[in-house]
Amino acid sequence: MSEPEAEFSAEERRALEPYFTNLDRPVFALRNLPEVVKAALFARYSRSPKSLRRLFVDEFLDDGLGGATAAVGTARSEKLFKRVLAEYGDDSVAQLGGAHIAVEGASNYLTKVLEWGRLMAYLEQSTRYIPYTAKDAGAWRYVVPDELDEAAAAAYRACLDRVFERYAAWIDPAVEYFSERFPRDAETSAAVHRATIRAKALDTLRGMLPVATRSNVGIFGSGQAFEMLVLRMRAHPVAEVRQCAAAMLEELRAVIPAFLTRVDRPDRGGVWGEYLAASRDAVAALAADLLGDVEAEQRPSVTLTDFDPEGEDKVVAAALYAVSNLPDDQLRERVRSMSGGEKSKVLRAYIGERGNRRHRPGRAFERTSYRFDVLADYGAFRDLQRHRLLSIEWQSLSPEHGYVTSPAIEEIGALADWRAVMSETAEVYRDLRAAGHAEVAPYVLPMAYRVRFYMDMNAREAMHVIELRTTPQGHPAYRQVCQRMHQAIRDDAGHRAIAGAMKFVDHSAGDEGRLAAERGGEAKRNLAES
Repeated sequence: MSEPEAEFSAEERRALEPYFTNLDRPVFALRNLPEVVKAALFARYSRSPKSLRRLFVDEFLDDGLGGATAAVGTARSEKLFKRVLAEYGDDSVAQLGGAHIAVEGASNYLTKVLEWGRLMAYLEQSTRYIPYTAKDAGAWRYVVPDELDEAAAAAYRACLDRVFERYAAWIDPAVEYFSERFPRDAETSAAVHRATIRAKALDTLRGMLPVATRSNVGIFGSGQAFEMLVLRMRAHPVAEVRQCAAAMLEELRAVIPAFLTRVDRPDRGGVWGEYLAASRDAVAALAADLLGDVEAEQRPSVTLTDFDPEGEDKVVAAALYAVSNLPDDQLRERVRSMSGGEKSKVLRAYIGERGNRRHRPGRAFERTSYRFDVLADYGAFRDLQRHRLLSIEWQSLSPEHGYVTSPAIEEIGALADWRAVMSETAEVYRDLRAAGHAEVAPYVLPMAYRVRFYMDMNAREAMHVIELRTTPQGHPAYRQVCQRMHQAIRDDAGHRAIAGAMKFVDHSAGDEGRLAAERGGEAKRNLAES
């Protein structure tokens, strides 16, 4: 990179300094500017011979060099967006600015809708660290769907009040049980031991919490990502989702209004929403007609339903592609003629010496993929669904597939209450469906109930998901799912080299994992404070 020429006067430099991290190097960051200005500036940048900082001085300082303010360039940027985004549909412009949005008090049904998109970042309130024992204005923290009439809502509330009472009542006994099972040793501080035991107790009991349980979600995304999220949510059949879409749109218009100009246009957002709703309803009607009398066959919790038998050969060819001058199909033919030892050498070199799970090989591992059909409790699905660089879709939650019960539930004496919760909520679920509330009936079901979903991912993303979600401190439910995925790649697909590259997959029971993680966290905190 060459250094930029000294192109700014002293007056120009004073005007630029609040908005750029430096004025004389070829790499710099923008700061103190509205999102729409940053996005519009970059959009203009792509069609101008000027440097970005010169472009800013010449075209985005609204009041000249003496009048720079926090609203600098906003008027011009709004006009640019109206022309480029709304009239021409240049979506790349809508990717250049973003926003942070917090959604509080969302049901665990709504959180899954919010977290569907790939091109966004999410953080969600954890059931591992937050006990749902405190009431909000005298009520337990769950959502009552607006679709319910007075009688249905009364039965729903009565059921979920009993669920939360039982959940809250068993936290202290669970803490006592795990304290006795995992007594504190001399090398573990009281704080670490307390945090570990509490996390184990909450992990064990979270299966009682219903899908209606409130959560908080933080979201960061581009203008384009928020636009598509709002459009999908506005077409959703559930009122809570549509209401959240309206609230999000109002807040987004306070910070990035130019990015949402197409949402309310009948020929843009209007037809998009109609398309999404119409296609969903059409497929649902066909499914009821074509599949209504078909019984689901029994399957294990994880089934590898699709893979490429030549997947490892393709990964070898892809690993060689960037360092050769051969076309892709010729490389594949050459790899077919290699010996097993030669292929192994290539893969070993490409994988390298991985020092930790964040050391992942390159895009050659994206050359083959795996599709898993999973039947797991809703709590495990809730955690796995947030992985974005894969394809995931899920079916409606129902009592049809039964529920999962941890052995610890019986050991702490909570089995009778656990079964009562599952039975009573299933009954209310069926009553809601019979009353015409099928779309919101899943709200009442606890997270211990199983839901069916698929995860389709390439080998590189599989390495990330499986290694991350089998760490010993993870929840047992999703650890077991990912352990079985790893076994299926190795044994069912026969991709032993790819499975072997996932050297940080942990197949242990993981009982001590949370404690080790808490100890490690405390050690890092102490080091940072010293």
